[in-house]
Formats: sequence, C-alpha cells, structure tokens
Amino acid sequence: MTGLDDTDVVILRHLMADGSLGAAALARKIGISQPSVWRRIRRLEDSGVIQGRRVVLDGQAAGFGVTVFLGVKLASRGRSSLDDFERALTAIPEVQTIQHVLGRYDYRLRVVARDLGDFERVLRRRIIVLPGVGDVEANVLLSEETRPLPPLS
Repeated sequence: MTGLDDTDVVILRHLMADGSLGAAALARKIGISQPSVWRRIRRLEDSGVIQGRRVVLDGQAAGFGVTVFLGVKLASRGRSSLDDFERALTAIPEVQTIQHVLGRYDYRLRVVARDLGDFERVLRRRIIVLPGVGDVEANVLLSEETRPLPPLS
C-alpha cells in the first residue's frame, strides 16, 4: 500500500508502541473521531500494512530459559526437499521462527527450550533427523534488544 497520510502514520506509531490500543483510545490520543480511527485501522489491515497484533511473552518467565539460533544447510536441494523440510519444522513447537535465507545456510531457525539439556533433546530427536538436513550450526542467545521499525515518514 502506498499513500499513507500523516494521520495513518500517527496511528501506526501509536500501535507500534502499544498494540493493545483500541480505536476509542487512539481517537482520544490523536484527536479524531473513533469511527474515523476504526475505518483507518481496518483499511491498514485490509491492505496488509497491519498484519496483526501480538502478545509478547517473556521466555524466561514462561519457563523457556534458552534461545538458540540454528543455521541449517540442507544436504539435498529442490522444491520438494524445501517443502518437506518446512512442513516438518512446523510440527516442532520449540521452533518459533523459520527463515528461508540466502547465504551459508538455507534456513535460520529460532528455537526455544527450557534449558540446554532440553535444547539438546530437541536438536537430536526432532531437528537433525528431519528430511534433508545437512550441516547445522547453533548460536545460543546471550541477550537481546528488540527495536521497533524506524520512524515512518
């Protein structure tokens, strides 16, 4: 979608800061009517600019003390091996993010586990045995800072 106006940008900035804001709260914050805000949010959702709202959990507090990024290089290539691999990954709940990337590895995965022993179990019993897996490189997350998108124009 192109053609975001200043009001759209203000709405998006507020929603990026607090995705739980409803149309009424946004209308009060930016000084336009609730129905106008609601229509704009709906248009931004329908056009794909807003793709959803999420609850962000603290992995540590939820019992997942370890996050590991895996680089996975497939041993075999071809559309069917990619599809089989991706389909198999979706059945592993510890795999939180699946990224098909260009570079040294074919995939980058974000995997959560309760501890290193739990991660080793997931790696050995669920990931390495998937169809087409070749090389795997693990990077344990030590700290993380999540930042919003740069300011919208």
